[in-house]
Amino acid sequence: MPERIEFTSDNGIVLEGLLSEGTTGRGVILTHPHPLYGGDMTNIVVETIQKAYLRKKHTTLRFNFRGVGRSAGTYDDGNGEQADVVAAFDFLKRKNLQAIDLAGYSFGAWVIAQMIDRTPADAVFMVSPPAAMMKFESKAPIPNLKLVVTGSRDEFAPPDLVGKLVQTWNPDAAFTMIPGADHFFYGFTDKLTKIIQNNV
Repeated sequence: MPERIEFTSDNGIVLEGLLSEGTTGRGVILTHPHPLYGGDMTNIVVETIQKAYLRKKHTTLRFNFRGVGRSAGTYDDGNGEQADVVAAFDFLKRKNLQAIDLAGYSFGAWVIAQMIDRTPADAVFMVSPPAAMMKFESKAPIPNLKLVVTGSRDEFAPPDLVGKLVQTWNPDAAFTMIPGADHFFYGFTDKLTKIIQNNV
């Protein structure tokens, strides 16, 4: 069972999270979809990504951005949310892990892309970065980007737009499209788990 934890972001904002400690010395921070559209750390795709890490016995930390669930504060258009990821990273670093990854879904992937230079992640995983919904300002390379996954029917993260972003971020990163899957991966979560598990 995951442990309910709290940690503090900037300006003393207390965030809630769920920590599952593994045995390998590797960990991951999971970021959830858009808070204004019901996104939180219990989102099924976030839990699907987590499952891939748990199967490898890695440590996982998923948390609610500011203003979501029991996390204090209010939605901050992605700016304060970047500070929340930094705070989560600092929390996990105190667990003396040898490697910490970042894995984001939808809005969570967008947040990671905006702040990649602020957090020295060992590997970055993005699921359905919403290229048709949100502007990805950063064109900077993401050398630690390892895998990007989207669905062939994803209207928010269409494969053609996402593929162009991947070429900008890191042409060596794996880019996988799941045929038939939409943005919510209904009926495709097992496939998504296996893809991520094979790359972790």
